[in-house]
Amino acid sequence: MDISRITHRNEARICVKFPYNQALIARIKAIPGAQWSQTLKAWHLPLTAESVKGLESLEEVKTTMLATLLPEKEARAPDVEKASSPQSAPGTTEIYVSEKKIKIKTPRNEQDTAFVTGIRYHRWDKQAFCWEVPNYGDNLQKIKAHFGERIALVTHTTDPERQAAAPQLPVAKNEVQILKTSQGGLRVAIGYHEEFIKMIKELPYSKWDNRNKWWALPWTDNLLTDLKKECRQMGLKVIYNEETTEIKAKRRGRGDVPNYRECPTEMIEKLRELRYSEQTIKTYTSLFEEFINFYPLFDIKAIGEQQIIQFVRYLVTDRKVSTSYQNQSINAIKFYYERVLGGQRKFYFLERPNKEKQLPVVCSEEEITAILKATENLKHKAIMMTIYSAGLRISELVGLRITDIDADRMQIRVQQAKGKKDRYTLLSKKTLEILTTYQQEFKPMYWLFEGQPSVPGKPAQYSTTSIGAVLKQAVAKAGVKKKVTVHTLRHSFATHLLEHGTDLRYIQHLLGHENPKTTQIYTHITTKGFDQLKSPLDGLDI
Repeated sequence: MDISRITHRNEARICVKFPYNQALIARIKAIPGAQWSQTLKAWHLPLTAESVKGLESLEEVKTTMLATLLPEKEARAPDVEKASSPQSAPGTTEIYVSEKKIKIKTPRNEQDTAFVTGIRYHRWDKQAFCWEVPNYGDNLQKIKAHFGERIALVTHTTDPERQAAAPQLPVAKNEVQILKTSQGGLRVAIGYHEEFIKMIKELPYSKWDNRNKWWALPWTDNLLTDLKKECRQMGLKVIYNEETTEIKAKRRGRGDVPNYRECPTEMIEKLRELRYSEQTIKTYTSLFEEFINFYPLFDIKAIGEQQIIQFVRYLVTDRKVSTSYQNQSINAIKFYYERVLGGQRKFYFLERPNKEKQLPVVCSEEEITAILKATENLKHKAIMMTIYSAGLRISELVGLRITDIDADRMQIRVQQAKGKKDRYTLLSKKTLEILTTYQQEFKPMYWLFEGQPSVPGKPAQYSTTSIGAVLKQAVAKAGVKKKVTVHTLRHSFATHLLEHGTDLRYIQHLLGHENPKTTQIYTHITTKGFDQLKSPLDGLDI
């Protein structure tokens, strides 16, 4: 048998190793606090006088094995029935308080563990290596009283999504307040009304915000019209307002920061080593550069947790970025400090926001026709028709090679799209005709749509920025008032297929969606075809 003193998970313990012996294991387990460690392949006990006495009672243990574990007087004290575990030193406990949670980072010992586990709904966070308890009642006061002078830090934080939340909407009786937000959503506030609640629950992506006491919905013209109509039929007065565009802090670029710092080369190399896509590398590079230039005078490797939290709050409160942008920024920062520097997975006290549920903007077939007719340049028209007719992402369009057009099978091959997946999609006859004319005139060498090469003689992909600018001009010329982006053409492609009776499974395949739920969003946009549906009750002989 081998007995030694160890530190296991920041706690002093007694490690006991011996060949497998079922009877001995039973006696070890009878000692309070005994645990088996799969990592150590050994039993370990609390470093207390009680544990030492329990080991002394084992005939296999010699007194000399225990001599160095505890001081003589502590190990032999006859009047101590149960010795308490040594507490952590002053200034070693950190407490992080948010609206919903309290996180406690402290060296583990028996007394503290017993205290925390006595709080209802406690949880040990293995990733952050800290205790987590709900922030309600007098939990915080109890924690402060227990840890006392050992507390080095108490930080109160506000959830980022709460920081950005608007004030509650005042509502009078039999009145509905509808606010269209600047981010393309609806907030609907009303006093308790059973019929209204039943109706709004059936609307797509409706969600009750208990904190602000309103319903959150994605915005579309049809949804807003139907909502107003339903409210009036219930005898409710509708008060509709639109949120003014928020003033956002401008991102600081190269011209705004003296000695602008580029993304570290080792981060880009690590991203490529792990086979991240070029678009992800570009995104992470840009986001991490924004972060390191927010602290231009700090050594990148010395930037700490509190500074990271402060930067993310700046993104939410000053830059007013989307939740997607915020989450990607956190991912880029964590990638550098954890994957590039080789550090352990670190916990940052950040409440990641829930992604907003918004329905995409979709153009009608008449609006698509007007946009394409307003695009007079042959190359530009070929680009727009290819995107819409095949339901392509803009990155997929610029990545098309001449050989990806299969005129015999009337298919377009999309290689290594989002998620590094290949797929085939539709090649329409009209698109093939204009592509044939375009290739005869422009004679591309490798890419189907080529831009200005940076190296003479080397083919270059067409600029995605140029495609967006071309579409913007066409939309304005066509008189379409909707906020149309290149991705709107892809959404319109899927919606129009659905309206013409195409099965959702085929649409999912054409779009390259891995999850069918992603494709089902288009069923909430279209209303065509519902008048042709027949209830199964009408077919019964009753």
